[in-house]
Amino acid sequence: MANSTFGLSTNPLRWTVDPTFYPTARLAMEAPAERYAYVAGLAPDQKSRSDALYVVDVDPSSPKYGQILSRTDLPDIGDELHHFGWNACSAALCPYAPHPHVERRYLIVPGIRSSRIHVIDTKPDPTKLQIVKTIEPEEVFKRAGYSRPHTVHCGPDGIYLSALGAPDGTGPGGIFILDHYDFNVLGRWEVDRGPQELAYDFAWHLGQDVLISSEWGTPRMIEGGLQPETLLGAKYGHQLHFWNLRKRKHSKALDLGNENQMVLELRPSHDPTKTFGFVGVVVSLKDLSASIWLWRERSGDWEIKKVIEIPAQPADAANLPPLLQGFGAVPPLVTDLNLSLDDRWLYVSCWGTGELHRYDVSIPDQPKLTAVLPIGGIVKRTPHPQKPAEPLNGGPQMVEVSRDGKRVYLTNSLYQSWDEQFYPDGVRTWMVKAEAGSDGSLNFDPRFLVQTGDHRLHQVRLEGGDTSSDSFCFPS
Repeated sequence: MANSTFGLSTNPLRWTVDPTFYPTARLAMEAPAERYAYVAGLAPDQKSRSDALYVVDVDPSSPKYGQILSRTDLPDIGDELHHFGWNACSAALCPYAPHPHVERRYLIVPGIRSSRIHVIDTKPDPTKLQIVKTIEPEEVFKRAGYSRPHTVHCGPDGIYLSALGAPDGTGPGGIFILDHYDFNVLGRWEVDRGPQELAYDFAWHLGQDVLISSEWGTPRMIEGGLQPETLLGAKYGHQLHFWNLRKRKHSKALDLGNENQMVLELRPSHDPTKTFGFVGVVVSLKDLSASIWLWRERSGDWEIKKVIEIPAQPADAANLPPLLQGFGAVPPLVTDLNLSLDDRWLYVSCWGTGELHRYDVSIPDQPKLTAVLPIGGIVKRTPHPQKPAEPLNGGPQMVEVSRDGKRVYLTNSLYQSWDEQFYPDGVRTWMVKAEAGSDGSLNFDPRFLVQTGDHRLHQVRLEGGDTSSDSFCFPS
């Protein structure tokens, strides 16, 4: 493990509560707007340069609005940054949290390909990031038995990370924990994993002491790109798993059916008195459609129901990448979704067709489509209003929503090997922003278009937190 000088001596605890911790989702929505976005930049080939973390100005009153303020290059090549998160958040205010004096300061940034984890300090200057600790892959392997860390969530009792598999690229995948104070790897989270083998995302209902996890595939199944034989054999993930959070034991598996391949992003209700959430399915083997499913608790048990289906769009085979030419259609490829803090609006990224969908989910099992915002796409190549003559490729991939629910940020890179399969001309990266109206509308901000030729932009985190970074323990 490589370290710079780091520890409690240089990181004194706060004796007042971090002002970016919010007891309720409603209070988070009333907080000041974000000024900066932190964005993962992936080296297009993972060979010629290292990955980087960008700081982007998102303050409309700033003279540098919509510009890259700085870039922190990582020291090693081949990390492939993916999803990252904060060291601490509003979950630290839970009644049973043992560390009320931590602060939202460090970004925990894992490399999904290298299994290396960087701890990056956003203070004292939030526009000039500093790497303060590096956890080498060997430590993750030794202490947790996992590799390819994917999702980071700041929990009440530690920093949780999901991992896609074992060090040799097989399964099982699972969850491990870092200590809140020194960021040491504590170990594997599961005490009894039951039938769970594949892993991807995880979420929780803290008020019910329940954790939920989803499935993609082992590293061997995904790192070289989508495997057609694995997909057609229905061997990618198609289940949700429910766990007792305190006991760390598997309690139930819900199968969405073999034809529903790659059950990925989980978005639970933010109000701790509610027990529902949404999960996206990338593709159906039946017709290439994508879908959104609702999980919910009923009479003391968990159930799941498909509530949205997004069909594939017919297309001339000549305009399709080789992987899709035999189908004569563009699959939506739902790769991300997000739920506003008031639990009312659901945003769904269709990376293949190049569309962002917005749904009113005031009644969770009766979603209503209120807006479709096109940009990029495998075939459409819809431009941004700032440059109407410039066709864009890629599509809405990562979607992050501001705390007040008024701003939606999008980036267009998925995963290096998968980018090449679906966009063989090379993903030309962009980050854009949409304004979300209270009437359900979506419109691009024509002033905001971030482009760079050095990296492909992926995960976005917002200063002070966002809709997918924090968990709340108190009802609004």
